Amino acid sequence: MIQDKPSLNRRNFLGNITKAGILGAIGLSPVARVAAATTEEEMREAEKAFTEGEHAFLCQPYLQNPGPTAMTVMWMSNKPTYSWVEYGETNALGSTARNIQAGIVDSYDRLHSIRLSNLKPGTTYHYKVLSKEITEFRPYKLTYGETITSDTFSFTTPAKNPKEVSWLVFNDIHDRGADSFPHLMALNKDPYDFVFLNGDMFDYQEDEQQILDHLLTPLSKTFAAEKPFLFTRGNHETRGKYRRELANYFDGPYIFAKQWGPVHFTVLDTGEDKEDTHPVYAGIVDFDEYRRQQAENLKQVVLSPAFKKAKFRVVMMHIPHYYSGDWHGPMECRKHFGPIFEQSKIDLFIAGHTHRPGIHQPVAGQHSYPIVIGGGPKDGNRTLIKVKATEKDLSLVMLKDDGSEMGRVDLKSKRG
Repeated sequence: MIQDKPSLNRRNFLGNITKAGILGAIGLSPVARVAAATTEEEMREAEKAFTEGEHAFLCQPYLQNPGPTAMTVMWMSNKPTYSWVEYGETNALGSTARNIQAGIVDSYDRLHSIRLSNLKPGTTYHYKVLSKEITEFRPYKLTYGETITSDTFSFTTPAKNPKEVSWLVFNDIHDRGADSFPHLMALNKDPYDFVFLNGDMFDYQEDEQQILDHLLTPLSKTFAAEKPFLFTRGNHETRGKYRRELANYFDGPYIFAKQWGPVHFTVLDTGEDKEDTHPVYAGIVDFDEYRRQQAENLKQVVLSPAFKKAKFRVVMMHIPHYYSGDWHGPMECRKHFGPIFEQSKIDLFIAGHTHRPGIHQPVAGQHSYPIVIGGGPKDGNRTLIKVKATEKDLSLVMLKDDGSEMGRVDLKSKRG
């Protein structure tokens, strides 16, 4: 999940700074200096233009990929650094973690991802992140600058075999995260273990600054420094020139199966809703094959002991295979995934995409499980989905953005 290290090469450096979203913040003259540089000295001077100013974090740390014995901490700095995490069971901390690959400690990065391992299940840990600026990185000389330190935060690892799990679901924020995340989170008054982002957090992916302003900064300020979030793409996350880079900002794939206490979660990536041949994609997508491959993998997931033994089987993905019209994407999802959902007897399905919030009870001959679809990005149509499961019961409540209840699902486990 760590970005490649910039090399002292004009083409690579220009590409890296463009990806970093710095262009809009500082204007064109530094870019022109990079483009005009012909010597290493000129390149160093050009690079310096991009790193002037006070060393600072671009967002607070945010938690990823939770497990009973591990947690990933990610954050961003505005300059290339050597970074690490200090953590422990008390505010005294005492332990240090870095990311090391093939004997080399990750450094000269702006995007940082460090996995804390060998943790205790069901235990609260305190942590802070530190980033030491690297002002010069030559083959035989490395010069450090200022070290910046975050506040101290805390998180709790999941228990090894928890008896219950609670989570929140957001979908279809569409670049309105700075307002919607704190507003919707304020509606929740109950404990929760993690937050799931069910696609279309953006309209499209343009650059890194967009990801910071509309996702990482509001999430880390609102909850993500102390509660982890998981993410899968919506169809709008497949659009824009920065779409391939988006995965770098999360520790985990868009498609996964996860057991958490009484619930087995299956998360799928539904791709685009139009035909692959549609002119807007210009021949550079192949979501039909991607969905077909996921269906083959799903057939193996539902045969796993974890899936079969789970008290509740929950599927979450962006595009619902019913109640979403007869567009190509929904119909492909219905064709590939629908029969597997029926045969494997899933208990609950959660989606977004339509901007028409609703809870659809089972319909004979179509789906034997409730289909819950979250709302859209506009005021009055935004929703917060809250779910809690024990070994016997699962309850889901969908709230409107005024705090009123829109609907609910209450299930009893069918597996003793």
